[in-house]
Formats: sequence, structure tokens, C-alpha cells
Amino acid sequence: MIQNQKSKELIANWDTLQRIFIKPEDEASRKTLLKYMDQILFGLHDFLNTHVGVTEEISLKELTRDFKDTHINKDPEKKLTDVITDIIDKIAPRAVNVASPYFVGHMTSAMPFFMVHLKTIITALNQNVNKLETSKILSVIEKQILAKIHRLIFKKEESFYQNHVQSTDTSLGAFTAGGTTANLTALWVARNKLFLPEFNFEGIENEGIAKAMQEYSLERIVVLVPKRGHFSLKKAGGILGIGAKNIVPIDMDSDHRIDLENLKKTIKDLSNSKNTKIAAAVGIAGATETGLVDPLSEMAEICKENSIFFHVDAAWGGPVLLSEKYSPILKGIEKADSVTIDCHKQFYMPMTSGMIYFKDPLAMDQIAYHSNYVNRLGSVDIGIKTLEGSREANSLILDSALKIMGSRGYALLIDHGIKTTKEFAIEVHKRQIFEVITEPELNIITYRILPPDLKIKLKKASEGEKNEITNLVNEINIRVQRKQREQGQSFVSRTRFLLLGNGKTESVVLRCVIMNPMTDINILKEILDEQEEIFSKLNII
Repeated sequence: MIQNQKSKELIANWDTLQRIFIKPEDEASRKTLLKYMDQILFGLHDFLNTHVGVTEEISLKELTRDFKDTHINKDPEKKLTDVITDIIDKIAPRAVNVASPYFVGHMTSAMPFFMVHLKTIITALNQNVNKLETSKILSVIEKQILAKIHRLIFKKEESFYQNHVQSTDTSLGAFTAGGTTANLTALWVARNKLFLPEFNFEGIENEGIAKAMQEYSLERIVVLVPKRGHFSLKKAGGILGIGAKNIVPIDMDSDHRIDLENLKKTIKDLSNSKNTKIAAAVGIAGATETGLVDPLSEMAEICKENSIFFHVDAAWGGPVLLSEKYSPILKGIEKADSVTIDCHKQFYMPMTSGMIYFKDPLAMDQIAYHSNYVNRLGSVDIGIKTLEGSREANSLILDSALKIMGSRGYALLIDHGIKTTKEFAIEVHKRQIFEVITEPELNIITYRILPPDLKIKLKKASEGEKNEITNLVNEINIRVQRKQREQGQSFVSRTRFLLLGNGKTESVVLRCVIMNPMTDINILKEILDEQEEIFSKLNII
């Protein structure tokens, strides 16, 4: 009887729809919601540590067994409170607690607790900054915060920012869905600037890539990127029609940064080819795998000498500009034509938000679009010059966060991450079975397990033997990383790249990203201890 009565209540009709649309179902539901929201809004870290840890020890195959029903019920299955209870009890424990200080494997970390409040407000306001009519003051705030970060990067004079901060004719940058979209936007502008309208040619944006190639008698349009460049740059090649194969990788030097001599040679070789044009060159300020920063000043000069658009992917390292101690590492970023920064990385914002900035306030005119119903010709809508259409007001979160923390507050987080990573490198060096691969410049380090006997063999081995030993070392690191992840107590990631003296086989390396302010050297020692223990139980050597 009770079950039948419950089923009758959960019916999709106009009365129930109105009820759930504007308020909780009943007082009990309200109390349950408030209980969980209180935990999430005011005790997020305690909540995550209680309910998640790092992650529950369960395989993906086991997880998928419970999620194979593909039917949508006509009537409601559960009340909101029951759905939220399920999320708390059944889903959260099987998610990944990226807020744990033992989670040091990826560029996603703990957030300041107030970010959840700000995100909640943004969701409740539901403003769409694509259009002034659906955002009003939020569009004004977005232009202001864009000018603040532009100033942090390019350091123009006061009069420049007074002229452009709220200008309806110019754009200093844009918020995007993330670094991938930001990089795409930069290369989109660079491509269009290379093929401007002239004579009977209406420009590549209007006429398309085939017509542009024909007009200029070209076979290739290329973009030069460091070999460690983010894979979003290859995606951009495909989307922009120049082809992923024409995102030309430039070799790294012995320090794992872009090889400037190789860059110069590549530019010279391509420039001598009449059927090839270089749309842009990209420098990395905080490589995804290693955290290393390319020699930006030198790259900028090379690009200037050869009239090449210079883009800096600072998705990771951009916020380091807030640190008085470490900002000099990014020297030369102010010489870029465009710069990518991710908000959901070292600005510690919720997923997902990125930014793209242009030195020239007119650069984004190259990608302007209008419509009769929105973003009309002559309007001041921000969405005229953005890849995305509808977009939430993440700018308000960054604006509020900077007011709450100040540049010094962010600098404390950044300085802690870099300092702790350097301490971690020292600890790795002390332990016999480990080898540091890339010494940390910012707050990322790569290292691997390399037992002393294999290290000696590797130095003495022939080329063929080196490949065999490297494969063995790779298997050790893969199995240790995988087992540590499965145990769910801590997490480091892994990647692979070619190392000098290791043959022609790419080496698997472990990768730590240290940005959680609660992560300290003692926790990192525990992580190394766990790796040593796992290794000691392997029967590989």
C-alpha cells in the first residue's frame, strides 16, 4: 500500500512539475537538501575526505555493470532528496577526490571553499554573457577583469587600459571553455591575419582555405610548436583546416625545452619554400608534462625577425605572474601576440574556464560574427568575437576570487607549490631506486623508478640492449603507478618521452603536480614510500 501510494506521488503532471520547478517537494526534502548543502558549502574538504578518500578501490569494469540501463522513465523515479542521497552515498565514494593532498597526479586540485559558493551564485543567476540583454553588468565586469589580467601579462600604460577597458570597439581577450578553446581561438586569429582581404580576395574566413591556398599558390600552412606542446594545438590544425600534420613539432634541447637552433633552422627551411606559409609559432609557459617554460624572450625575437605571429600557451604557468618571486621565469611573455591562461588550473576555479588574450585590441576583429536575433551589427555584445555562443559568467568568479585573495594570496599558493616540488626533487634524488627526469622549474616534476643495477646496465649497454632495458624499466613504472592508483590511497600520473642514453624506446616516467596547499613534503614522502613498497613486491627483475 505504501509503495503504491509512493508510486502515485511520482507522476509527471502539471502540478508536480510546478512544485519541483519552484521549491522543494516538502519540508523533509528541504531539511535534507540544507543538510547536504551545508556540508558541501561550508565543509567541502571534510565532506570529501569522509566520503571519498582519494578513490574507492573498484575497477572500471565493475562500475559499468551498474550503468547499462538505457531507458528513460516516463514518470519520475525518485524525489530530489533521494537522488542527492544516492549521489552522496553511491556516486561520490566512487568519484575521485581531487581535493585530497595525496592526489598529486594531474592539474586538477583542491579549490578554496568559497569557489563553491561563487559557482552556486553563478548558477542561480544563470546569466549568459554572450549577449548584453542576458547579462548586462556581468558583461561590464567581464571586460574589466579581462583588462586586469591583460595588464598582468602585457604591462601596457594606464592610458591604454583606460581607452580599452570598456571600449565597445576593441577586445583585449575573452573567456573560453578552457585552454583548448583558447589555443584554438589564438590560432584562428593568427590564420586569418595571414590571409586578410585584398583585391578580389575576401579573406580566408569568408572564402575558405582552398581559395586562400589557390590565391597565394600554397600547398601548406604550418604552425610551429614545441614537441611537448599540448595536444589541443594539433586539434586546432584539424579544425582550422590546415591539417594536424602541419602542426610542425620542434625538437627539444637537452633541458627538455624548445631547441632554438632547431626552431631557427625550421623557419629558414620553410621560408625558402615558396609554397609554404607559417601562420604562427607557439611557446609553452608551463608544459603539461614537465611544467618547464620555453625561452619566451628569445622565441619572441625570432618570431619578430621573421614576421611570425607568436602565441604563448600559458594555460598552466600564466598565474605565476602573480608571484613576485617566480614571475621572472615567464620573462618574455609580454612580447607575445596572444596568451592562453586556464582559470581552472592555477587560478583554482571550478571546471571549466579558460581565457585568451591578445596584445592588439583589434586582433579579434578577425573572428567577428553577427546575427539578426543576437550579436547584431553595431551591438556591444561580447559574444560577437568568441568561439562559444552561450556562456556562463565565470568572469565574476575570477573577479571575486582576486578580491577575496589578492595577488599576494595567489602568490602564496604558487610559491608553496614550487617550493614543495623542489623539496620533493631533493627527496627523490636521495632514494636509490628513483631517478629525477626533469628538475622542477615550476610545480611539476617527472621521475621514474630505476633500480641501481638496471641503471648501471643501461650505461654499459649496446643500442639494442638499451631498448630491452628501457622496456623493462617501463613495465616496472607502469605496474607501480597502476597499482598505486588502484589502491586508492594516493595518485601520481605517468607519461612517456624519449630520453638521451635510453635507446630509441620512449621511457615511461611518473609525474607529480603539486598545487594543493595541504600537500607537504611529509605526504610526498609517504607517496614515495608506497611506491617503494609496491616495487618491492613485484617479481619483474
